[in-house]
Amino acid sequence: MGLLSWIVFGALAGWVASIITGRNRRMGCLPNLVAGIVGALVGGFLMNLLGKTAITGFNLYSFGVAVLGAVIFLVITGIWSRHKKD
Repeated sequence: MGLLSWIVFGALAGWVASIITGRNRRMGCLPNLVAGIVGALVGGFLMNLLGKTAITGFNLYSFGVAVLGAVIFLVITGIWSRHKKD
């Protein structure tokens, strides 16, 4: 896959994760992209720890791993930002 495909993949994964976590209205295109890319890294890292193959290309399994990682990333950043405000 080319770089543009990975960018679209990350943006879609970040967008779906922001919908799942209820943060979609507060996030724009760039934060969704960052969440998707970081989520793919987090999800891939966690799957490797479990001994599974993480990102295998542009398919449903890889998309699920990226979304799962992005959800984890958004939940952690949400907790951190709420804690920081207090």
